[in-house]
Parts: sequence; C-alpha cells; structure tokens
Amino acid sequence: MKLAYWPGCVSRGFTPELHGSMALVAPKLGLELVELDRASCCGAGVIAEHNQELADTLNARTFALAQGVDGAAGMMNICSTCQGAQSECQERLDADSGYRDHINGTLSDQGLTYEKSGEWWNKNFMWLLVEEIGLDKLAAKVVRPLEGLRIAPFYGCYIVRPTHRLGFEAHPNRHKYLDHLIEILGAESVSYAGSHKCCGFPVITMNRATSLRQAGRHLADAIDAGADCLVTPCPLCHLNLDMQQPDAAKFVERDLDVPVLHLPQMVGLALGLEPKELGMDKHVVKTKDVQVKVAEVAAA
Repeated sequence: MKLAYWPGCVSRGFTPELHGSMALVAPKLGLELVELDRASCCGAGVIAEHNQELADTLNARTFALAQGVDGAAGMMNICSTCQGAQSECQERLDADSGYRDHINGTLSDQGLTYEKSGEWWNKNFMWLLVEEIGLDKLAAKVVRPLEGLRIAPFYGCYIVRPTHRLGFEAHPNRHKYLDHLIEILGAESVSYAGSHKCCGFPVITMNRATSLRQAGRHLADAIDAGADCLVTPCPLCHLNLDMQQPDAAKFVERDLDVPVLHLPQMVGLALGLEPKELGMDKHVVKTKDVQVKVAEVAAA
C-alpha cells in the first residue's frame, strides 16, 4: 500500500526513535511511505487559537501535497495530536466550499489545491493498522509474540475526542484500537483510570505543576494496575510521560520509573525487529526490563 506520509514535527526532532522505528516497520507491513518533507507543522491546536485561517491554510497545504502523491491510497500520520488538529481543519474545509476556495486561493501561487473527496482520508498509524491492514493480517505477520508483557495503552486526547470530528460514527470502536493491537501482538492490555485522559502536555508551558501532576497520576495508576510499560500513538504524550517522568515523580511524591513505548516500537518488537534498531535505548526512562522480557520470550 502506497501512502503519503506526514511524520509531524516532534518525531523528527524530540523523538527521532519514533521516526526511525516507523521507517523500519513500514516495509514489514507492506507499506510504501512517501514522506511529505515540504509539509508544515499542523499547529497542534495552538496556531488555531490565534489565527484559525493560518492553521487551516497550513493543513490544507499538507492535504494538497498528499493528494498530489501519485497512486497513494491516502495519507498517514504518526501523531495523534496531528490527527486531531488536521481532522478539525478538514471538517471546516469540507463543510464550506466558499471558505475552501478562499484557502485554495492562498495556495494557488504554489500550484496547490485541496480537493474535497469522500474517498480521500488521513489516518493515524493506529487507525490504519486496524482499518486498512486488519488485525488478522497483522497477527499473521507476528514472529515474536509479546507474551508475558503487560502493556497499558495511553490514547491521549486528540485521537478520542470530539468523536463526531474523528469519524467515530463510521468507526465506533476507535477508542479501543490500542487495546486490540496490544492483544493481537500477544501482550496483555492493562486497564487503568488514565488511559483516555490528557497527558498534561498542552498546559506545560502555562502551568508546569498541573501538567506534570496529571502525567504522574496516569503513570502511577498504570503501575498500580501492574503494567510493565505504557504505549502511546502520540509523541507529545510521550514527551510528558517519558521525558518529563523524573520531574512528574516529584509532583506525585512517589517512584515511577515505567517505560513508555511509541506504537511503532511495540509493533516492531512483535514483527521481529530488535530493541536497539527501534531506538529503545534513546528513552529517558530505561526500557531494559521490557527488552529482557521480550528476549526471554524469544529464547523460550
């Protein structure tokens, strides 16, 4: 399957292990990724608060670039914050032809036009795994089941709400996809209170204490539920849950020390890729215990 591929900003900056692991996982899944290296930041909802038209223009430009990839089935992203921001933009563009024409007028000097189409889609990697590849086909590709691992899913905000904007009418189980993926790869999905709540990242520059207290509570809940690690489809969530975890521990006044995986890393492990290839040595919270468990299962 050929795809226009938008990796987002964070995966190429703060979390290069995400970008690298996706590049390794894609061919194992039969995905040909055409990276949109000229695309702009989605705005992460921040730009839209100050200038909605600018945010919509930036995202319409990305959509137009994606629609220009010959033979692509659609567009894929690996950031659920991008998914949320872009879905919001696409909803506005598709709902108002006059506004869409106005935005396309701004893009015209670059020879770009975003066309509304019921057949064109932009899907997060998590959605694509379930809806375009399918759980049965993914299961058939597993060469190293993640048996014995208890993994807590962390969806974050932007990929689960608002449901009307994120296509839940057509796909009502999207809020369960991460659980399904964990289980189809052989691990056990851990249920805990914070799986679908905000990680706190959106407010970290305005209220650091609140942000890190949120992250710390979610991590503590996952630990108390018996999780060996968490997995998330959002690199911004990963920043707050992994990079900020040592500071978050201070705000909840307890030890945390629980690894947080990117979704392509979890998939890559089950497909036979090695932890070092997947950049699992680049995390702030060490993933050694997860690596040991995976190695033990493989040896057995």
